[in-house]
Amino acid sequence: MKLTKTTKILLIASSLWYFGEGLFGPLFAIFAEKIGGDLLDITWAWALYLITTGVCYFIVGKIFNKSNYKNHVMIFGYALNTILTFGYMFVHNSKQLFLLQVGLGIAEALSAPIWDTLFATNMEDTDNTFHWSLASGHTHLVSGVAIAIGGLIANYISFNALFFTMGVIQLMATIVQSRLLFSPKK
Repeated sequence: MKLTKTTKILLIASSLWYFGEGLFGPLFAIFAEKIGGDLLDITWAWALYLITTGVCYFIVGKIFNKSNYKNHVMIFGYALNTILTFGYMFVHNSKQLFLLQVGLGIAEALSAPIWDTLFATNMEDTDNTFHWSLASGHTHLVSGVAIAIGGLIANYISFNALFFTMGVIQLMATIVQSRLLFSPKK
């Protein structure tokens, strides 16, 4: 019932990532309207993100299935996500938002499937429902808290302050995740 060092690192970094990502949450629609987007632009931006992520999941899974560099690829995905999160500060129209969403979809696809694999292969008991509930439940918990805080930041300060905060938290997640490169397995 004990978590390995690797699973602890994965959970901490993932919690930070979901917190940073969660700050934006439902504010995405308001931001898209703020840069001149309409209902269809919001729809297309989100659809592009999901389609890109889904297609790239298959590609990443196929290419890196037997790779010895999974940790590196996952951390690169986290780093790319961090850079692109800061990129929201420079989005001024829907086309830029579309490109950013495609990039974020690629970044997630480089990270998430490998994260799942590393979590599963580093569990001492792969049939442990509690550990799997940690892997899934923490995302909802931290995202819920983050959404509330993100709304406060955007409302009382600015979207740029929100994006900066998100980027810094994403950077922290990337740094924590990079510890996997320097720690022995299990």
